[in-house]
Amino acid sequence: MNTTTTTAAASEPAAPGKRKKALTAIAAVVVVAGLGLAAYEWLVASHYEETDNAYVQGNLVQITPQIGGTVMAILADDTDRVQAGQPLVQLDPADGRVALEQAEAQLAQTVRQVRTLYANNGALAAQVSLRDADVVRARTEIGRAQSEMARANDDLNRRQSLSGNGAVSREELHHAQTTLANTKSALAAAEAGVQSAQAAAAAAREQLASNQSMTEGTSVDQHPSVLAAAAKVREAWLATQRAALPAPVSGYVARRSVQLGQRVAAGTPLMSVVPLDQLWVDANFKEVQLRNIRIGQPVKLTADVYGKKVEYKGEVSGLGVGTGAAFALLPAQNATGNWIKVVQRVPVRITLDPQQLTANPLRVGLSMDVTVDVTHKDGRTLAEAPRSAPLAATAVYAADARGADEQVRRVIAANVGPAVRGQAPVARAPVRAAAAQTAQAAH
Repeated sequence: MNTTTTTAAASEPAAPGKRKKALTAIAAVVVVAGLGLAAYEWLVASHYEETDNAYVQGNLVQITPQIGGTVMAILADDTDRVQAGQPLVQLDPADGRVALEQAEAQLAQTVRQVRTLYANNGALAAQVSLRDADVVRARTEIGRAQSEMARANDDLNRRQSLSGNGAVSREELHHAQTTLANTKSALAAAEAGVQSAQAAAAAAREQLASNQSMTEGTSVDQHPSVLAAAAKVREAWLATQRAALPAPVSGYVARRSVQLGQRVAAGTPLMSVVPLDQLWVDANFKEVQLRNIRIGQPVKLTADVYGKKVEYKGEVSGLGVGTGAAFALLPAQNATGNWIKVVQRVPVRITLDPQQLTANPLRVGLSMDVTVDVTHKDGRTLAEAPRSAPLAATAVYAADARGADEQVRRVIAANVGPAVRGQAPVARAPVRAAAAQTAQAAH
């Protein structure tokens, strides 16, 4: 009995010592863990900004018709791979062909009308020369009439001087007076003829000048009327070519809504093409995280679809100029009612490596985990210079314009005569010089 009591009493002082040692060990572990966490935060975590509010984005290139028409064929469906320039939808080209034939006929008619203008220049110039010759002939008639009147006047004066002594009969004197009166009438008629010839010559020159104003300084193929008709041909030609809707870029078809036999209007979305080699990530960081993010910083990304085994490398290419709430369809009105502060987020654009996208394709809208290395903070937060190259461009529509120009040249060449195909511009100077010479000769 005494032995048991003594043993229990001896063990009681040892229990507080063990408890103290345990508490000390736990405190040491907590202190060491706190120091380790602080060291990790200072040395590692402070150099990175992370977010899981990030999504893959890309260009959704809509396929829309430039003309209206009825769908005759659908050449691609959702998930299909298409190349730039490959036809996707075919519209009925019948209306466009009719309009092209009408435009070609109008162009041909216009070319022939312009040819007539050039041909009329020569005929009108000959008419001017003829009218100038009429003026010279009329002035010659005036000279002859003046000579006849002078001779008749002399005859009358001589007979009047002899009529007093009876050497000239009254009938002969009356005949001389009648002759003088006739020569005066002939002179007046000749003077009127000169005025009429001068008026006709002036009218011919004006008509020639008017016709030359329609042709001077240009050739048949560069005449304004021909250019206007050629523009109609180009418009009709483009309409026929636009009956086939090509893919502007290479990618994959998505959101096809067009159906066979559907009557579509210009601008109606029919389908989309998504180039999966031109994707980027929009990471929505909290506003308190933006203080260390700069353009050009390296980024590591992982996609939920592949997990942690596939890591993408990217780069910060730009920071948004506003929060998501600022650009929302119905932005929050914090100036009214009760206000609760909500941490805002700003989209940060991150470019991806095209080679990694080829090896491990992503889809638009996938979730991403983003980690930005913010060790170097000497970059910019906003772009300072405009973009030096187009963001996106396509050349699939350039061949249409070349084909239209070739069609115009063919129609013009078929309707321009050999005498005026390369005819030099006609100037007014020779006609004006001829008119001046005629005026000097008249005076």
